[in-house]
Amino acid sequence: MNQIEILFSIVQRKVVQPNDFTDLTRVRDRLRAFEDRYNATAQSFQWKFTTTDPDDLLARLDRHTPADRQEEPSASPLTWSTIEGADH
Repeated sequence: MNQIEILFSIVQRKVVQPNDFTDLTRVRDRLRAFEDRYNATAQSFQWKFTTTDPDDLLARLDRHTPADRQEEPSASPLTWSTIEGADH
């Protein structure tokens, strides 16, 4: 998700959502107060995955998948060639 979309989502939920404003001045004041409070407490996002972590996670999930679980015979694997050959 784009960073600005995240910010707008936070503003929507924490500032605008109560929707009990009598005029635009109150909206402006509430947005400014939120901005001051948010800037004082906000921290940088710490990304927890390295480039190899997704592969490690998938391997762990595969180890926990029951061995008797198999795909249905009628289901063919989706490959790039089947996507390219699909009619649009």
